Amino acid sequence: MTQIAIISGKGGTGKSSITAAFATLDGQVVVADCDVDAANLYLLFKPDIEEEEAFTSGHKAVINNDLCTVCGFCIDKCRFDAISLEDKIVTIDEISCEGCFLCARICPENAISMIPDNGSRLYSGTFRNGWMVYGRLAPGEENTGKLVNSVREKAKQISAKHNIDVIVLDGPPGIGCPVISTVTGVDKVIIVTEPTISGLLDFERAAEIVLKSGHKPIVIINKWDLNPLMTNQIRDLCLQKNITIAGLLPFDSIVVEAMVREKTITEFESENEISTELRRIWNYILNNN
Repeated sequence: MTQIAIISGKGGTGKSSITAAFATLDGQVVVADCDVDAANLYLLFKPDIEEEEAFTSGHKAVINNDLCTVCGFCIDKCRFDAISLEDKIVTIDEISCEGCFLCARICPENAISMIPDNGSRLYSGTFRNGWMVYGRLAPGEENTGKLVNSVREKAKQISAKHNIDVIVLDGPPGIGCPVISTVTGVDKVIIVTEPTISGLLDFERAAEIVLKSGHKPIVIINKWDLNPLMTNQIRDLCLQKNITIAGLLPFDSIVVEAMVREKTITEFESENEISTELRRIWNYILNNN
């Protein structure tokens, strides 16, 4: 079983488009969309959902107004301003509530209880080139990386059950906890970047995270021809850090056209320059340690 994580450091680099293209090149794969804040690969792959699981991400406070004496103690002590008084009734905003348990502990009337918050979901099912797993975090929930871990664990279970050797992880943007949860314990990490100032800076931060995790990332520079000067700066940085650049992809609006038609670029035009380069890069990733 080989786990390949694809991250970007920032949004908009084309990471998910490239991940989708890799997933539909050849052979069956398990695709795990680890961007649980804004999962979007399912829109392209339209998997047949076979399993849906509730994910408990924490707790929320609920008040019993029959027991509440409107003393206001919880209102004064809530640091998240989730509790308020409206028309002489104490109310708790479930979006603002962080589930810290303080109000339930200090309420003199025991009028507040904590209930599991299981609004987030984990989905798994088949798509045209294998299996797909993704999570959807409930609105307002904090993304600590726990749901990402659940998505990865489900992907590994499916991989073992169906004897599928490759798991492709589409990571979230940025360098926070969800990204760390995505790259921890994988076999290979791919960083997709773009030739812009923010692309360079965010790539550098993402590379540091990956290097500190014990991996040496492989880099893909997407839309390189939009700013060759910046592309050279990214090349120089990779040279300084002894990081391999697997390939450069040119800008082509046909990638967007393919997405509009609900296909990856490698499905839409398999002999396109980008498709040919993606196939070469994918073979390089699979065959090099």
